[in-house]
Amino acid sequence: MSVSVATEKRRAGVLAAGGHAVTASGLGKVYGTGATAVRALYEIDIAFEVGQFSAIMGPSGSGKSTLMHCLAGLDTATVGRVWLGDTELTHLDDTELTLLRRNRVGFIFQSFNLIPTLTARQNIELPMDLAGRRPDPDRLAELTTTLGVADRLDHRPAEMSGGQQQRVAIARALMADPDVVFADEPTGNLDSRTGAQVLDLLRRSVREFGQTVVMVTHDPVAASYADRVAMLSDGRLAGDLTDPTPDRIRAALDRLWECGQ
Repeated sequence: MSVSVATEKRRAGVLAAGGHAVTASGLGKVYGTGATAVRALYEIDIAFEVGQFSAIMGPSGSGKSTLMHCLAGLDTATVGRVWLGDTELTHLDDTELTLLRRNRVGFIFQSFNLIPTLTARQNIELPMDLAGRRPDPDRLAELTTTLGVADRLDHRPAEMSGGQQQRVAIARALMADPDVVFADEPTGNLDSRTGAQVLDLLRRSVREFGQTVVMVTHDPVAASYADRVAMLSDGRLAGDLTDPTPDRIRAALDRLWECGQ
């Protein structure tokens, strides 16, 4: 899982400027208008460091997925500003956002989101094909060997287990050396053993290769793999844990639940 020279320079430039991988300032999101309007986020200020594994947690309906979608450029904020490195997303048009997501962001979803008619190899290489970039065969070999799916490259998703499909999805997310990988409940459809293996792979991508990962999860055990856990409640930041453990996370969630009663 080596990192390209271009990506190393980009990350080094962000760090040298004292920046972060992802930053939000006054980020708010409202769905609908008038009497039917629903406020999902209240003017949030948050930043995620380069080369860190961060988790976003909170009770159901707390706004954690909305926050991630706004940070990743999958949804637009109603108010506030978002930066990926030193690039502000807030005023980019749809075409510019598409190019940014394609070239600088990786995504991992609970449902894998693999194209059923394509092989594992084709799914992994698809984002680069769409971007008109030639996939690096050495990186493909390194990723798939590290992730344990090198022998499944000619198989379609229906011919693989859920764990193998999620490993292919991780390889797809990492293939283009993204600045940030956003993971939305990446272990939600996996058994506990396979989920732990997937989380360990994400942890290794951060520790050994400097990848930045921002993960939304409802699972305290999954969140404990992160360096930091940002807690949300009713669309607001409600806490921040470093060096989290499952017990510390559960205690923090219990406090949020009690405050919401």
